[in-house]
Amino acid sequence: GDGCWCPFSNLSAPLLLLSVPAAAPTTLGMEVMAPAFINALNGSSVKLSCTFNSCYKVENKQFSLNWTYQECRNCSEELFLQFRTKIMNKQLDRFGNRVEFTGNPTKYDVSFTLKNVQLEDEGTYNCYVLNPPDRHRGHASISLKVLTKEPPKHDSTVAVIVGASVGGFLAVVILVLMVVKCVRRKKQQRLNTDDQKTEEEGKTDGEGNPDEGTK
Repeated sequence: GDGCWCPFSNLSAPLLLLSVPAAAPTTLGMEVMAPAFINALNGSSVKLSCTFNSCYKVENKQFSLNWTYQECRNCSEELFLQFRTKIMNKQLDRFGNRVEFTGNPTKYDVSFTLKNVQLEDEGTYNCYVLNPPDRHRGHASISLKVLTKEPPKHDSTVAVIVGASVGGFLAVVILVLMVVKCVRRKKQQRLNTDDQKTEEEGKTDGEGNPDEGTK
C-alpha cells in the first residue's frame, strides 16, 4: 500500500561488532549506520560494514553510493568505490584490486571487503548514500586501525551482554524514529498535493467569476 516500510533486519547488523554504531540521525538526511571504529590484523581481510534505512524502495537507476578514503583528518577524500546503475571501482594505487563490494543495495547494505590489509590502509572510510525520492544524502564514517599482532584474549562475556543490550535498545529507538519520520514525510507529501489542488481550484473559480459578471 502507500504505507512506509522501514527494514528492521538491517538494524541488527552493527550489533555483531559490539560497538556503538555511528549513525547519522539528521532530520533531513537518510539514516546510515556503520561502526565508528574497526580493528584489522595486518595481512587479513576485513569487512567495512555500512547499512542504511530509507522510506523508499531502492531503484538502481536512481540510487547512488560513494565510498571515500581519508588518510588523515584534514586530508582530501579519495573516491575508490562508486555505485551508479552498477558498481564501479576507482582503482587507486593505494588499494589496487584489493577492494571487493560485498553489499546489496536492494537489501539496504552497501558494505565492502578490503583484502590483504596493509599498515598504510589506516584512516577514515566515508560511506555516502542517496536513495531518491529522498533528496538528502546520508553519511557515516569508519576509522580503521591496523594491528600488527593479535590483541590479548580476555573474557568478553560481560562485553557481549552489554553490547547486545545497548545495541538492541539503539535498534528499537532508530526503528521508532524511522517509522515516525516516514509517516510524517508521507503526510507532508499529501498536504503539499492537497495545497496544489486547492490553489488550482481557486484559480479556476477566479477566472470564471468575471466572465459571469460581464454577461
